Parts: sequence; C-alpha cells; structure tokens
Amino acid sequence: MATYRQVQTSFWQDGFVLDLTPEEKYFFLYLMTNSKTTQCGIYELPKRIIETETGYHRETVDKLLNRFIEYGKVAYNEETKEIMMLNWLKHNRINSPKVKSCITKELKGVKHKPFVEVFQALCKEYGYHIDTVSIDYGEEKEKEKEKEKEEEQEQEEQKVGAGTGTGTGSWLEDLPDKIVPQKPDPVTFYTQNITTAIPPIIVQDIDQWIAKGHFDEPEEIIIEALRETILNGTKSWKYTTKILIGWADQGLRTLQQVQAAIAEHARSKTANKGKYSRGQSTEMSEADKAYVDNLRGGQAPQDDPSYDPAQDHELQKLLGQLQGKGTE
Repeated sequence: MATYRQVQTSFWQDGFVLDLTPEEKYFFLYLMTNSKTTQCGIYELPKRIIETETGYHRETVDKLLNRFIEYGKVAYNEETKEIMMLNWLKHNRINSPKVKSCITKELKGVKHKPFVEVFQALCKEYGYHIDTVSIDYGEEKEKEKEKEKEEEQEQEEQKVGAGTGTGTGSWLEDLPDKIVPQKPDPVTFYTQNITTAIPPIIVQDIDQWIAKGHFDEPEEIIIEALRETILNGTKSWKYTTKILIGWADQGLRTLQQVQAAIAEHARSKTANKGKYSRGQSTEMSEADKAYVDNLRGGQAPQDDPSYDPAQDHELQKLLGQLQGKGTE
C-alpha cells in the first residue's frame, strides 16, 4: 500500500475523461487514489468503505461502480469485495525489482483468482515480465476449477434467451471484449523498439489517438507510424505524430489504405530513380522532400524522452486544423 498515488495532469484532457460527468470524474479519481489501492491495481474495497470515504449512498455507489464496469475500466467481485483496475498495468508499469517483488506478493493475497489470471494475460500482452509462476493457488484453485465446470454447464442449459451471466466460473467470458487485450499494443511496440522507459505523457497521447476516431484500426496504424518513424532514422514521438496527422488529413482510415499509400510512395521513388533510402543519411530527392513535408508536416526532430505533445504548439495547431475538418 502506497502513501500517495500520482495522477498525470493530462488526465483531464483524456478523451474518455472529457466525456464523463463531474460525478463520474470524481469517482474515477477515487478508484485510482483511495487508501486501499495497491501496486498491482487489484485490491479489496468493500462498498461500505466507498460510502464512508466518498460520502455517497449505497445506491449511488452501485450505480457508479456498475457504470465503470460497463465502460470496461474496472471489474468487481461481490463475494471477495475486490476490485481490479483493468488499465492499471498499462499506465503503471515500473521495472524496479522492488516494485515487481511487491506486485508478486500482492497477487498471492488476491482472493478472486480470475483477477490474477487476467493480470497475467495483461503482463504477457504488454511485455511486462514478472514472476507470477510462483503464485500458489492451492486447494482454492482446484475448487474454483470444479465450480467453473459446473457453472459453465448450467449456463449452457440456460443460454436460450438468457442475458450475460455473473457467476465467477464464466468471469473471463463475461468481460467486455476490450478487457482481454487481443489487438496489437502500440505501447508495447514502443517499449520493444524505441525505448523501454516510455514517458507517461506519450502513453497518454497514444491513448488519445486511439480514442479520437480518426482511424478504424488505430492500434495497427499507430504501430505502422512508429515503424515509419524508425525507418526514417529517428525515434521522435513528434515525428510519429506528424505522420499520423498526415494520414488522417488524407482520409486514410484503415491499415490497408495506409500501407497502399506507403507502397505508392515507394513506387514513385523508383520511378523518379531517387537514391534516398529510409534510415540512411543519403540525400533526399526534391519529390521525396515534398512528400515528407506533406505527409509528416516537416523535418524530424531528434529523440527527446521528456517531450510533451501537449506543450508543442506546432503540433497542437496541426491537430486543431485536422479536428476542424470534421474528421470522424
């Protein structure tokens, strides 16, 4: 248990947060910063404690908690009174051995073991290496497996005309699809190919690009833009952002359309007999310079780990122009 929790100032500009009501924003902040929070994002939080600390009546607590479950931000187990912040690991990956040891210890104390299974899946998805193999589920694990089989059989019999179940046996199946990551993750790609110490502000900016709705396949397209950035001999997130702005401005919404545009550019380079090769320091042709200026909005700056997109007036102006065109 920590004595304090950090909240990025960019929290208030997050696309999801902007759409919340004042009451929901307060409740979301409470879930992230209350005295019961842990390093792994799974902790016991009885509703009576929520009532006492927030001042809300039980009816309001139930309403808000169910709302964030529907949003896919949390999961709650009534039997153990434990809550899981589903995006906690995504925004709080710390590679300190002490922190990882603390997380392993916390996971051993989690009563609702399906939460641990989801945490393990998220670790694998985000490339966060932690020793969860040593967590002993013991007899309780075996009992849960038997209970799972019984409840799955019952649900199969009641499936006709039935709604979504709430039993712990089918807990993983009952989660919204977005809770169990299946899509490529730009943050993982960034940490594996650019730097493991990704600044939280860039993580926040990636989330905003996913939420903006400029692309039909945002995760795949962001990864493609990161590849283009690397191939062009830089590791600057500002450069990646300008690539994304260029693609959105051209109305490219799918990965196939983006790749087709890249291939067309490659063909035009061949036709012009350009000597420029991405990632090398050879001189660009005039046609290539025009293309890069049009697509990415200017020269690629050097990598800056402390770079804050929200403070970059040039980028914000470009984003404002893009938003003004009504891209949906």
